[in-house]
Amino acid sequence: MNPSDPASLEIATFGAGCFWCVEAVFECLEGVSDVTSGYMGGETENPTYEDICTGNTGHAEIAQITFDPTVISYATLVDWFWKSHNPTTLNRQGGDIGSQYRSAIFYHVEAQRLIAEKSMASAQKLFLQPIVTEITEATLFYVAENYHQDYYRLNPSAGYCQMMIRPKLKKLELE
Repeated sequence: MNPSDPASLEIATFGAGCFWCVEAVFECLEGVSDVTSGYMGGETENPTYEDICTGNTGHAEIAQITFDPTVISYATLVDWFWKSHNPTTLNRQGGDIGSQYRSAIFYHVEAQRLIAEKSMASAQKLFLQPIVTEITEATLFYVAENYHQDYYRLNPSAGYCQMMIRPKLKKLELE
């Protein structure tokens, strides 16, 4: 990737439960240059983490992924999205419960929408229950507070990281 040519980079935005987990997975992938945790999909302007935790903002915890499409395709990122969480549980991932933890793909261009919809149809064959992932147009992205950024990388010994993120990365053979 040529970091001096940001025009060649693209953005993907996924919600798949806690953004710490999503961020940790996608930061491991070659061709991903940045992952930023944040909020999208709701009505509340400038939400805080405390606002999001109420489940009343309409926002999802998301990871916004900057990637080089000459190294990793959007379709490959969507494949990792399906592998990295359970898209059949409505408004929850494990012990994280609420609409803020919903499974969501926020597309930025029409081509992403088409790829996501086609991929979801294929991924459905891998699950016994129906996929409940929402595929919707990206809206205003609110960056989460600084302490949420690069959480696993900066806090690998934290309890949540040891109990949730590390096993996920091992299962996906990313660690």
